[in-house]
Amino acid sequence: MSNRLSRPIDPVGPAREAGWEDAPARKGFFTDTSICIGCKACEVACKEWNAIPEDGLSLLGSSYDNSGSLGASTWRHVAFVEQPTGATRPGPPVDLGMPSVGPPHGLSEATKEANHEKADFRWLMSSDVCKHCTHAACLDVCPTGALFRTEFGTVVVQDDICNGCGYCVPACPFGVIERRADDLRGAAHLEDSGNLTGTLTGTAPKVKKADKVPERRVRDKNVGIAQKCTLCYDRLKGGNTPACAQACPTQSIQFGDVDTLRERALARAQQLHAQGVPEARLYGADPQDGIGGAGAMFLLLDEPEVYGLPPDPVVTTRDLPAMWKKAGLAALALLGGAAASFYGGHS
Repeated sequence: MSNRLSRPIDPVGPAREAGWEDAPARKGFFTDTSICIGCKACEVACKEWNAIPEDGLSLLGSSYDNSGSLGASTWRHVAFVEQPTGATRPGPPVDLGMPSVGPPHGLSEATKEANHEKADFRWLMSSDVCKHCTHAACLDVCPTGALFRTEFGTVVVQDDICNGCGYCVPACPFGVIERRADDLRGAAHLEDSGNLTGTLTGTAPKVKKADKVPERRVRDKNVGIAQKCTLCYDRLKGGNTPACAQACPTQSIQFGDVDTLRERALARAQQLHAQGVPEARLYGADPQDGIGGAGAMFLLLDEPEVYGLPPDPVVTTRDLPAMWKKAGLAALALLGGAAASFYGGHS
């Protein structure tokens, strides 16, 4: 049975619920993984626009992946999932609408047959990002108000208010938000040894772009502060598209009003079903799910777990009111017992 929120969804939307008057339509992402080519243009554009430090250039060994997962210095992560023989569907190949270069009238029958014979595995690629949940647990637990709901319905961290407590990190059901770390110990080791190109842990040290390698490494910004995708809040305020969606060459990442994107996602799933891709499914598009629907929804070609996503996410603060109620009742019971013992001992 799926998790469901105990409280109703506010029809005015998360921004107006947060106190914004005359808020614009809620903005978000729809990521169609069926046409993602794994180019990582979104990752690069995100880092360049938001000045996010490099977080490792070496491949992990498990796939064509160098960033691994979302984190403080990875606000967009492209997953590469290689599935072996048996994972692909039987029958002829299905045109997913991918851009390609070929003969004007498509592939010949011989070429299609040859491609089909070699299809003993498939790549699943998906650009993951913060979900900007309707009911966001990170907002609930932040003690300083550093995390806030914008007028666009997104969730953003205010760097100058965050105290680095880290309460938001375990609260996120997706493991998106993280405090940024800076390995100055590794840099100091390299400086002392006089080897700025060597490694301490098997990965290249982070060195900022400059005319020449600096004598001391430039410290990453916002170290110790919680960091995650802002859906390019500064670009939204200027009426622009987020950097990742702007850079996506296949329109796998689509930006717009959440309601419009949800309709587009449903239509795309139905289209793929009609074309013989029954495994196509939507993720984060249900306003009645455990997070009240996501501001970033996905079309997947396999189970969510294959992409590293929880199958049935729920806002982790959902049960807090009931827990506090039970804790209060327990405290009252303890006080009553203590009082009875005290007065009983003096009677």
